[in-house]
Amino acid sequence: FGSRAIRRSSFGEFFSSPPSFHRLVCKMGYAGYAPGNRVAEALTPLQQALRSLPLEKAQEILELLEKVTRNVVRNPGEEKFRSLKLTNRKIAASVADAPSMVDALKDMGWVQEGEMLVLPPSVRLAHEVHVVGLIDAKDWWKKEAENEKRWQTRAGKLDDEQKEIIQKMELDRKEKEAEGPVLHGSVAKRLRDGSNIMRAGDVGIGKSSGGG
Repeated sequence: FGSRAIRRSSFGEFFSSPPSFHRLVCKMGYAGYAPGNRVAEALTPLQQALRSLPLEKAQEILELLEKVTRNVVRNPGEEKFRSLKLTNRKIAASVADAPSMVDALKDMGWVQEGEMLVLPPSVRLAHEVHVVGLIDAKDWWKKEAENEKRWQTRAGKLDDEQKEIIQKMELDRKEKEAEGPVLHGSVAKRLRDGSNIMRAGDVGIGKSSGGG
């Protein structure tokens, strides 16, 4: 994806694409692009998992993950904060909406044991890494939601313009049908003043050579 390999138009196609296409690129492991530059930065597995959430549920799931992570960071020795029941109603609903939530937890160090997720004693979650990472993901998804809204608005305007063009074309067609067919045969028309009309006889057509 070097700058030499990508035509200028490719960037236009990329940035004019819907946000869902951008999220697909992020799932491939790239943080973003800038015209004329190489890949800005590679995403970590945790970032990839957090950016694979469904847009409509992302903020809700990230809030839950942040709460779980903050509890562990503030109380690293509390066992009750180091285990999660996948059968818990709220957690089960979140996992059903976004299976990648479990991937995100595993990338933080959680281990699945049957219907439980457990954080081993050897794993230490850090505020500056894990909590901040979740906050960054929330900011990223907020921008994605704004981009999605702008794109939907722009797409709606395009649809309205297309509808208006079609309506005008249909109106023109009906007006032409109402006028009836246009005849292009040789039809004599009377003009304002016959004195300015040149007749065939004026140029000698139809007159005999004998002058009679």
